[in-house]
Amino acid sequence: MTESTLLPHIDETNAPFWAGCREGVLRIQQCPQSGRLMFPPRPLNSWEPRTPPVWREVSGRGHIWSVIEPHPPLMLNFSELAPYNAIIVALEEDETVRLVGNLVPAAGAAINRIDFDDIAIGAAVQVVFEKIDDDITLPRWVLTN
Repeated sequence: MTESTLLPHIDETNAPFWAGCREGVLRIQQCPQSGRLMFPPRPLNSWEPRTPPVWREVSGRGHIWSVIEPHPPLMLNFSELAPYNAIIVALEEDETVRLVGNLVPAAGAAINRIDFDDIAIGAAVQVVFEKIDDDITLPRWVLTN
C-alpha cells in the first residue's frame, strides 16, 4: 500500500499536519481570533480570512462518528486487505472537526484486524501513528475505555 498514488500529497498548506504525524502528535489549524478549529488544512482562515490560521496540537482523542466497510470493486492495492474499516472520528476538542482513518487494535496493526461488527458509533478512540515511509506517517485510531 505504499504506491505513491495512494499516499497524500504534502504541500505548504498541509505540511505542518504531516510533520506533526511524523513526530507523533496531531496538529490541527485554528482561527487565532475565534479559537475555532479547522480541518482539512487550508491556506485561508475560514472565519477571519485576513488572519492566517495557526497550528495547534490537540489531544488526539475523539469518538467514532461514522464507519463503513468498503466492498469490491476496490483499488487493487486495497483488495488484499479487504474486508477492512474506514472510520470518521469527531475530535474531543470540537466534534465538528472530523478526520478519516482506520480503526486498528494497536499501533502498527493492519487495517483489517478488527471485525466490522465490533465497531460502534460513539466509541471512544485515541490516535496512533503508522510510519509508511520517510515522508508519510498516517494517523490511525485505537479504542479507549
